[in-house]
Amino acid sequence: MTDEENIKQHFRPDEAPLIAQVEDWLNTAADQYRPVLTDFLNPRQVYIAQTLTNRRDDVKMRANGGWEKAEMQRILFYPSYYEPQTADFELQLIEIDYPTKFTELHHRQILGTLIGSGLERSAFGDVLNEGMRWQVVVSQSLVDYLRQQVSQIGKIHVKLKQADLETIVTPQEDWEKMVATVSSMRLDVLVAAGFNYSRNRAKQLVEHGDVRVNWETEMRPDYPLVAHDLLSIRHAGRIRIDEIQGNTRKNKIRVAMSVVHA
Repeated sequence: MTDEENIKQHFRPDEAPLIAQVEDWLNTAADQYRPVLTDFLNPRQVYIAQTLTNRRDDVKMRANGGWEKAEMQRILFYPSYYEPQTADFELQLIEIDYPTKFTELHHRQILGTLIGSGLERSAFGDVLNEGMRWQVVVSQSLVDYLRQQVSQIGKIHVKLKQADLETIVTPQEDWEKMVATVSSMRLDVLVAAGFNYSRNRAKQLVEHGDVRVNWETEMRPDYPLVAHDLLSIRHAGRIRIDEIQGNTRKNKIRVAMSVVHA
């Protein structure tokens, strides 16, 4: 088995393009002796990048999403002698200014507006909330575009204002840690385990397009999940797959996960 085949057997087939892209970024940083900055990557993608980077001595990586617990982060690949600075990540915090006395915003509205403006999910980072304040982490190159394109979120008139990263809010999500014993790593099985649903209800949610895996709608109930996957279930909440702890004597799988209810 070649080294490349050995790598790919540890990841899902649909992750092969990302593996190739990460290898290209690593080679560029090594061959051209310069840092390479990515778009925003989700936790699973960051894990894959770190796994591949750890195999090399000539290139290192660092991830930054604007705050300590950021889910979406930009990665900087750089030669081992380089010392990364915060400015290298080219992050900009955007504060959403809106009439807080008369209306309220919701995460799904903001996310939908940003994607509806023509952006890919990888173009911006976390959407953050604390009380009535809403912020978004974006790349510096997108600021002018967003300010031109986004003047309303739903029916609410808004202004996007640049803010200092030091003023970023730190939302407190009530993640509950749990360990589930499951028959397989199928998507519907983990949704059922995380929210104590019946298997049939979980299967229907997936087939109806109500479940996203790493921000992408996934409608296959048998889609295989792995560590560091992040699930969003409409009207229910989110599940984070923290660790696959191995098999029980009855050949069930122990999965450590965190759950937050909507």
